[in-house]
Amino acid sequence: MTVVQGGKTVYGAAVGILMLEAQFPRIPGDMGNALTWPFPVHYRVVRNASPDRVVRQRADGLLEAFIDAGRDLVRHGADGVTTNCGFLSIYQPELSAALGVPVAASSLMQVPMVQATLPPGKRVGILTISSATLTTEHLTKIGVDASTPVGGLADGGEFVTKILGNASDLDVDLARAENVAGAMELVAKYPNLGAIVLECTNMIPYAADIRRATGLPTFSIYSFVTWFQSSLVPRRFDLSQF
Repeated sequence: MTVVQGGKTVYGAAVGILMLEAQFPRIPGDMGNALTWPFPVHYRVVRNASPDRVVRQRADGLLEAFIDAGRDLVRHGADGVTTNCGFLSIYQPELSAALGVPVAASSLMQVPMVQATLPPGKRVGILTISSATLTTEHLTKIGVDASTPVGGLADGGEFVTKILGNASDLDVDLARAENVAGAMELVAKYPNLGAIVLECTNMIPYAADIRRATGLPTFSIYSFVTWFQSSLVPRRFDLSQF
């Protein structure tokens, strides 16, 4: 006899994603495009959490809204929660304390782990959508060395303007070129880099291009959340042959 336990509203999706309220195009690869993920996910939009408010205004006044939305994800079946912006590292301690499940708030949480994989003399670098507003606090709240090399994309470029300006259109080819250019500038400034971590969750579609251009392992929120998911729903292997 097989007995199963209930307690959830929705089954089959372990990861819950807290989404910013935005209208820019979410192309395949973007965290907010459900086709990006090789497994089902839950989504909750956090009202009034615009990209500009979260990235340039430190998500000021939004903590309770993120906690409420996170609790709703957990009530409906999420076993772990992540977010739609690397800058939400600033809320990692509060979210993990409030939600009662594992929380992976930011792609930047990978930085110490990636650094540990590198040979002596090599460093991991961060590519962000806004180097001007990625503060020491954003890093230290998640255990990232404040001296970690950081590079950003051009403020007036297509990617930054359309994402932080919450535009309804995006030139994908131009956005790709700007992401690659930003990565190449980071590598040129810090020639001892051994890997890159992408802060921005909208950079996932360009990770392969950055890897190709720089020759460096490139980590993103996609690599982080797929790792996270693999702990919430470990693969079951067929042992019948043994």
